[in-house]
Formats: sequence, structure tokens, C-alpha cells
Amino acid sequence: MDAKKYAPATQRNREPILEVLLRVLPADGNILEIASGTGEHGVFFAPHFAPRLWIPSEYEPILKDSIIAWQQETSVDNLHPPLDIDARDSYWAIEDLDMAVKAIVNINMIHISPWQSCLGLLAGAGRILPSEGILYLYGPFKRHGEHTAPSNASFDEALRDRSKEWGVRNLEDVAKIARSSGLDLQEIVPMPANNFSVVFSKS
Repeated sequence: MDAKKYAPATQRNREPILEVLLRVLPADGNILEIASGTGEHGVFFAPHFAPRLWIPSEYEPILKDSIIAWQQETSVDNLHPPLDIDARDSYWAIEDLDMAVKAIVNINMIHISPWQSCLGLLAGAGRILPSEGILYLYGPFKRHGEHTAPSNASFDEALRDRSKEWGVRNLEDVAKIARSSGLDLQEIVPMPANNFSVVFSKS
């Protein structure tokens, strides 16, 4: 049985995301992806950043299997096997490894996970990124407490129907907490389908 999973949004958003990543990520240093999901983003992005290492991570076993299956099919040289990382944890597996990470990428996670996952992501990025390291977030956000499009309001309602812990987050709340972890908001890039790329730099 093929272990690969498919996320339809990946095909739609990977090119616009790549355009931003190529511009904002550091010119050297490894890239850690938190909550890699199916693994489709990693196999697409990694070759564009060679020889830098793209390091996926995931904590759900079925998704880790999907990441491995995608890696085996594509054989990308600079793609590391997935690490077992739950963003909520106060210590991440990569901290046991001799890998200098200069960027963290997180795509479509914080609205479909508990708020604690967002807090853990920001704390972890503040903990392991060096000065001028980059944290990149992608997904839908509210601005100043308001949805940016009716479709996002409907999406938020659907998410909260699935779990009271999920929902589209307010970007200003995320930025405020990021600052407490030494992460300064650098740029907000409007993206297709009412999403945003949000770029933080470690002070």
C-alpha cells in the first residue's frame, strides 16, 4: 500500500510560497520545517535550497510515513529524514543533533492545532534560531481581530466546529508573543486565497 498522502492545497500554494522563501530565507544554513504534514512541500522546496539541508518534522505517525514515502520516491539529496517533533514540546529532537538551523518554516499549522502549538512553535524558534535567523509562517490570519475575507470567516467557523481549540489566529496576537521570544516581525506578504506569508527575524 502506498503510504503517500496528498494535500490538494500544496499544488496550489507551493509556487507562491517558494517565491517568498527564496527571497527571505538566509543564504546559508539548514532549514527546519515544523509540521511537515504529507511531506509534499519538503520534496518540492528542498532542491531549490541545495546544498542547504531541508529538515522535515512531524509527530503523527501516519504523516511521518507519508513524508518518508515521498522522500523515497523522489530521492532528493538534501532532504533529511523526518524528525519526531511536536511543536508544543519544550525541547525538540533537533536540539540533540549537530545541525545549525538558520530558518524555520511552518505552513498551515497554527489554525488547525491548539493555541499551545503556536506558543510552542514561537518558543522553539526563539530558543534554537541564531541572531538574524528566520521564522516563516504561512496560512490565514485575522488582522486586528477581523477576518480579511468572508471565506476566511466561514473557514474559521468550520474549523471551530471541528475542534474548539482550532481557528484562524489574530496576526497581532501572534506577533506580540513572538516578540517575547526575541522574534521581530519583518514582513507580511499577502498570498493567494486570502492567506499570508509572515516573516520574523531573531534579534
